[in-house]
Amino acid sequence: MEMVAAAKMRKAVEAALATRTYANLSWETLMNVSRSGGASISHPLLEVRPEVKRQALVLITSNRGLCGGFNTALIAEVRRMTKGLEAATDLILLGRKGESLASTLTVTGSFPKSDGMVDSTTVQPIARLVIDGYANKTYDRVLVAYTDFINAVKQSPRVRQLLPIVTEASDGSLGLLDKDDRVGLSQDFIAQKEREHASHEYVFEPNPQEVLNSLVPRLVEVQLFQAVLESTASEHSARMAAMHQATKAASDLVEELTLFYNKARQASITAEIAEITAGVAALE
Repeated sequence: MEMVAAAKMRKAVEAALATRTYANLSWETLMNVSRSGGASISHPLLEVRPEVKRQALVLITSNRGLCGGFNTALIAEVRRMTKGLEAATDLILLGRKGESLASTLTVTGSFPKSDGMVDSTTVQPIARLVIDGYANKTYDRVLVAYTDFINAVKQSPRVRQLLPIVTEASDGSLGLLDKDDRVGLSQDFIAQKEREHASHEYVFEPNPQEVLNSLVPRLVEVQLFQAVLESTASEHSARMAAMHQATKAASDLVEELTLFYNKARQASITAEIAEITAGVAALE
């Protein structure tokens, strides 16, 4: 199982790293369109509600266990984020292990998750659900909870705000900005792009509003898809590590049992020799 997880992890990590730059630069494209269009352009998905009465949370977990604390850490982070909130939270599940939260949060949707490689069609129904929910004001905020892949031995549970699209989110969730460009865009990156933007001129066809109308829903889908890829890479990494520890523990147990068996066998042989010697002595 460790070898199978390692093979799956390699493919999942390659997919996550290959699309990470695209996902981050899509934020930059949105910023360029918004700044170039000025105050004359707007979009319902960019509207920040003054009060969050109901929110949706997309939870990306695994279908199976045997992956250490992968699911436990993420669910604990979601519980921490939602504890004490006045806003009602609707849960949208991708992966069966998230069903453990059904006792405390309302599950409004559950989507099948493949254990292997995924493509963008996996997240399209979820993206449409949350986009429509935010546009018709069913939800005042949309979050996504996933496990971010850092390296083969470290994965970090994260909660990011998908809608409205803002630079810095509240309640401890991540927005567009973070301390480095692994997650969203860094402050230094934003400052650099602002300097570049001052010396560039952009032309949008047919107009900035039309470009924005097409770009924003696509951006939400891209961020959801990237979260799924990060979670998949993290899952296989965690499973590989868990199976490695299980293999090591099994090897240690085999050695311990072998030593115990040899001691018992030696004691049995010694007892038999003692009995034979005692019998010979009795015959003499």
